[in-house]
Amino acid sequence: MLRIAVPNKGVLSEPAAEMLAESGYHQRRSTKDLVVYDPEYDTEFFYLRPRDIAVYVASGTLDVGITGRDMLLETAPEDGSAAVEVMPLGFGVSSFRFAAPVGSGIERVEQLAGKRIATAYPVLLRRFLADSGIGADVVKLDGAVETACRLGVADAVCDVVETGTTLRAAGLQVIGEPVLASEAILVGREGAQEIPAVAQLRRRLQGVLVARQYVMLDYDCPDEILAEATEITPGMEGPTVSPLQRPGWSAVRAMVRRSETNQIMDQLYELGARAILVTSIHASRL
Repeated sequence: MLRIAVPNKGVLSEPAAEMLAESGYHQRRSTKDLVVYDPEYDTEFFYLRPRDIAVYVASGTLDVGITGRDMLLETAPEDGSAAVEVMPLGFGVSSFRFAAPVGSGIERVEQLAGKRIATAYPVLLRRFLADSGIGADVVKLDGAVETACRLGVADAVCDVVETGTTLRAAGLQVIGEPVLASEAILVGREGAQEIPAVAQLRRRLQGVLVARQYVMLDYDCPDEILAEATEITPGMEGPTVSPLQRPGWSAVRAMVRRSETNQIMDQLYELGARAILVTSIHASRL
């Protein structure tokens, strides 16, 4: 049986469940459900606090789990017996950054020396400060880090930032480069990817990622521009080209990146292609 940890709340919870459902696994119907068994694939899902997931996986209690890269590194034990990142999942993108009150005079990370820095990630912060040779006091908070400066318990903060809106609303400005770029990841013990059920899970998750990042593009074009058109749409292993009933014309099908779809359609139309159609991909195996 494969045992998988899933975030039970927070920004990663719903996207993680959606991705697993798109991968073909049964998910819970109520937030009150803490454990769900999928008999079709002999897989059990445990809905846990995101911050605890890497700990359970590292201990061997669970096989794999979905959590944030920041939480994986924050809970990594000093003896090296931590879970490891198996694959990124493309959602929950954020960065771990410093911020200070507007007008405080703190414009660079180096100016944090001797200051009080509030964070919910003391392990990550202390590691960065030590590596950077910056001496500062770390104030550990469990939440609402952005209010620490206003309440007088810190001179700056170091927190996970998605858009920065919350920090700006609290009168803070981001300073310096990100300490860490984070996103949702699949974690497991060392060598977990060699387990057949985990390998299948990875293929399914990768299939969902591809389906989200690519679309199928179909178009008709005159044979004299076929070579130039297929250079624009090379596909994965190569485009599918079929002759049309109309003499001198061919139908082409290829996968293209979703983000480049409209640009590619414009290029093909200007080249002379017609009947350009785009369809979504529900699932894939490449």
